[in-house]
Amino acid sequence: MNTFDNLDQLRTEFNSVDDLDILDSASDIDRFSRDAYFYSPVLFEQLKDCRAEVVVRPKTLDAVELVAASCIRNNIPLTLRGSGTGNYGQCVPLNGGVVMLMGSLSKVRDIDPLTGVVTVESGCLLSELEQQLALHGRELRLSPSTWRSASVGGFVAGGSGGVGSVRWGFLRDPGHLLALEVVTLQDPPKRLQLDASASEALNHAYGTNGIITALTLSTAPAVGWHEVTIDCKDWSQAVELLIRCSTAAVHLHLCSLLERNIVNHLPNWVGPSVEEHRLLLLVSPDGISTIERLAEQVNARFVCLGPEKKSSANGLRELTWNHTTLHMRSADSEWTYLQMLLPQPEIPAMEALRDRWGNDLLWHLEAVRQQGVQRIAALPVVRWRGKKSLDELISHCKELGAMIFNPHAITVEEGGLGVVDIDQVEAKRRYDPKGTLNPGKLKGWTEQ
Repeated sequence: MNTFDNLDQLRTEFNSVDDLDILDSASDIDRFSRDAYFYSPVLFEQLKDCRAEVVVRPKTLDAVELVAASCIRNNIPLTLRGSGTGNYGQCVPLNGGVVMLMGSLSKVRDIDPLTGVVTVESGCLLSELEQQLALHGRELRLSPSTWRSASVGGFVAGGSGGVGSVRWGFLRDPGHLLALEVVTLQDPPKRLQLDASASEALNHAYGTNGIITALTLSTAPAVGWHEVTIDCKDWSQAVELLIRCSTAAVHLHLCSLLERNIVNHLPNWVGPSVEEHRLLLLVSPDGISTIERLAEQVNARFVCLGPEKKSSANGLRELTWNHTTLHMRSADSEWTYLQMLLPQPEIPAMEALRDRWGNDLLWHLEAVRQQGVQRIAALPVVRWRGKKSLDELISHCKELGAMIFNPHAITVEEGGLGVVDIDQVEAKRRYDPKGTLNPGKLKGWTEQ
């Protein structure tokens, strides 16, 4: 933890701010200085001792601006936090200072009855937003597997895709994020309304280049999704079926494939393991017969579980994306994971990796739409054998043509496309010229 000579002055200023809760007990500081970085043994060692000096919870936009102004004036780092469901150390204060909880800014400000476009404050939980959208016959296009507890702002600032990516691609694709309300770290702070173009640089930037206080997002017409499982004996056949389902003329919201050794360790919400590889799908009612026919063509076992029950926490969503890794780690904490976009064709690369790494790498695949084309993203669970072994595995994946999104790195760039986004750096220069926000997470800024 860092110490700051002007921390007492900062606390005095905070005490004078209306609508601001100050949480400075040891338990609160420990709790709110962490996210789910324990998924990665690498990040656990890097981040386990990082702590804020003080945690604050603003209840109004005015309070947000006053916190920002105090941090600028006293040269104290400020790190933003939603629900803390991310697992890259995104909201961990590397340099101590202040952690600001955004959860009290949670209003759904507007839902356009014609277009379904929603404007919502950043601290609103995705589950609560889904409930409000349902009243208007709408639903979120994209959501993480942690959608019950994740916040809207946290998802956009730290996420990339999830449930819905099979049709809608990723959060940074044009058309999802339409506008942002942002408080800057200029002196004095400003409250800005950014259009879709200007908002792009703050999308998936870990809260390093502006305080997101409200977002305007596109939504989709609500669908009565049905849960479907398909079991296959042969892995190559299961992968081909995943591709056929994701490219068929049916409406899907989820299309996942889990290797049998993963299925064996998952909760049996969708039936017991049958020692086969399992596809998990959310399908529109009019697409069920087509998916069943595709399964029958390869003698796979098709089961329709009926309409999805979002009120239950025991649904297919909670077995996919990052929840797959969560369940595997619950069974054995020595499992960690990787994230990658597989090269095409996919099967040769997977076979090459299996030949070298054996059962230290178990396949978890997600059908996604990438730049308008159906692709396969992989989130394989990986047996932890030390950092050297992990680095060798990552290098092997890259040699085979996989694009790695490294969940064992703390910077925006390493966890994303691997290159510096000049627009993100320019936005930080413009909106946070002193580098107050979440220092150490934007590699392009640190290097310059």
